[in-house]
Amino acid sequence: MSLWDWTLKAYARPGAPEACLSLQDDHGQNTSFLLWAVWAEAADPDVLARAADLAHRWEALALVPIRNLRRALKPAFDGVDDGERVRLREEVKAVELRTERVLMEALEAMTGEHGGAHALAALEAASGAWGTPAPANALAALAAALG
Repeated sequence: MSLWDWTLKAYARPGAPEACLSLQDDHGQNTSFLLWAVWAEAADPDVLARAADLAHRWEALALVPIRNLRRALKPAFDGVDDGERVRLREEVKAVELRTERVLMEALEAMTGEHGGAHALAALEAASGAWGTPAPANALAALAAALG
């Protein structure tokens, strides 16, 4: 199963969206990178470092600016038709999702054989490779949601 298809199924599991948003917004993690690590059963520090580098660069170039624009379009804006603003925000949201998919496709392309790490171990290794590791309980919440 492709990473994208796996991610859509994983994200639909109870608790997964909340755990991902917490890791992203509260702990500065890239959830596309974390989900890739679970899917790939990533444990190899070199592979994780290369994937983290790619994800960091893509996040800075594309993902964060688009996400910030989507969030900025949430409240009403004086002088702009509310319906038009909402429609534009939905279009930006679709671009944000496509931006995440492009990253995941790039990560999938650099994946060799699956590494054999269990979900929590893969999340811990990936979170450490990302930079400042997320708290263990936040990673455990995502691992539990993923099953």
